[in-house]
Amino acid sequence: MTKKEIRQQQIEKLSNFAETPEKDAEDQILLKKIMNLQWLNECQTVGITSSLTYEVDTSGLIAQLWDMGKDVYLARANDNAERSQDFIYYSYMTKLTKSKFGVAEVSEPDAQINNDLDLIIVPGLAFALDSHQRLGFGGGYYDRFLAKHPKSKTIALVNSKMIFETASWQVEPTDIAIQTIITPNAVLANK
Repeated sequence: MTKKEIRQQQIEKLSNFAETPEKDAEDQILLKKIMNLQWLNECQTVGITSSLTYEVDTSGLIAQLWDMGKDVYLARANDNAERSQDFIYYSYMTKLTKSKFGVAEVSEPDAQINNDLDLIIVPGLAFALDSHQRLGFGGGYYDRFLAKHPKSKTIALVNSKMIFETASWQVEPTDIAIQTIITPNAVLANK
């Protein structure tokens, strides 16, 4: 199967899963696991996306990060040929709009940008447990960003429908592996 076909299959599988109580239960388990990470306390700046309905829900995590006094930055795709992205400061007062991808992004034009983050929570459709490779949405925004900002720690919140033992998609030389994958059953650090 091509990457495009696997993406379509995963979106369908995740959309169906999103309508089940199991998805909510797994989201809560993943939230608890990331909040229990000791080194989360050492991070001050956290990059994240506002999740789509079929992704692991990040709204509770964002609220808890605010409660901990963390600075939260939402990803925003730039309208340019490079397919770059920035992380924009996000508080409960920030105005959001839907992007062309359907993701809520900061809409304030003069909002603070911070791309040197302590931690980035990376979204995706599928994650390989053996190599920590991810299958994203096909734009390459995160891979390009992570290549330019290698000091940021990376975590992925991975529900049971996103888990692949090994990548069944073609891994490109430009694909960046995720450092820590959190599943409902384990916290897996890349060796």
